[in-house]
Amino acid sequence: MAVDSRRTRPLWATATAVLAAAALSACGSGGADPAAAPAPSSAAPSSAAPSSTATPTDVAPPPVKGKLRGYATVRQLSETADLVVRGEVEAVGFRVDEVLRAVTGSTVRAGARITLTALPAGVPDMAHMSKLEAGQVVVLYLARDAAAPTFRTLSGDFGVFDLSGSGSEAIATTRSRTMAVSGLNAEDPAASGHGFRTTLGQLRTVAAQVK
Repeated sequence: MAVDSRRTRPLWATATAVLAAAALSACGSGGADPAAAPAPSSAAPSSAAPSSTATPTDVAPPPVKGKLRGYATVRQLSETADLVVRGEVEAVGFRVDEVLRAVTGSTVRAGARITLTALPAGVPDMAHMSKLEAGQVVVLYLARDAAAPTFRTLSGDFGVFDLSGSGSEAIATTRSRTMAVSGLNAEDPAASGHGFRTTLGQLRTVAAQVK
């Protein structure tokens, strides 16, 4: 049977349009929807806090080994000393002519001879200390050694006064100008570093006031 080409041409056009629409619909449904795409997850913040390397500032520095104590007044020397004596340095030991002060229980009396020892080895200030030599007449402020019946001057030259003259008016002068007290009962900053001079009588008075 013969087909009228005039009637089939509109059908092909319609079919072509439907197929084209279907293809477009299929392409649209297959593409990714940017709005529907899951948002990229942000990296979780690190929970580790930076370590602190700060060092405490209130920690006291270690004490200096062998550091000598300084004394500002004769009273401080008298309060600290186990024994305060006047006498003469001998070739071996020290002859005690007078005891100005002694701690309770001391057996040292005038006429006794005591043994003196030097500061412990390794004390930095030892290089600046004088030496007691035979024939010197002095007043000594002494500390008794715990392990032996010997004595040493308080902080080296701090505990040494050279005597000249006689009686209560004898002049007592600190052995050192720098390692020396600056007053009897009160410190005199203006005199610090210049040595100190007084009398034997005044040393006796201060020693007697200390209990």
